[in-house]
Amino acid sequence: MIIVSACLCGVDCKYNGGNNKSEKVIEFLKDKEYKMICPEEMGGLPTPRVPSEEVFDLDGTMKVMSKEGKDVTAEFLKGAELSLKVAKECDAELAILKARSPSCGKGVIYDGTFSGTLTEGNGVTADLFIKNGIKVLSEDDFE
Repeated sequence: MIIVSACLCGVDCKYNGGNNKSEKVIEFLKDKEYKMICPEEMGGLPTPRVPSEEVFDLDGTMKVMSKEGKDVTAEFLKGAELSLKVAKECDAELAILKARSPSCGKGVIYDGTFSGTLTEGNGVTADLFIKNGIKVLSEDDFE
């Protein structure tokens, strides 16, 4: 079983109300069992929603802040936990998650300045999956 970001399958759950449909991911999944997730919606955030990025306090504490300055960390953590629950319930060993997302990004995410600048790091859900032994790929791995 594979967990996949719903936006990569064409579901309109992206922050701006659109999707990130990836024909290469869809082709990879065509003969496999998978479950779609959107951690941000699962955490209670609406679609569309104000974009959010991870930021770090001076003490190194991670927060997720919307572009309008609202702390949405709790929603991101809830969505990550619920996503992990889905993954564990179906014994998923692999997740294909949206690159650079504050929820789903692996290895590289936006830096919290809303300037399009990338930095090393994982999204909240990707990080939780990795810590729980689930291999995480992004759509970039299929290019």
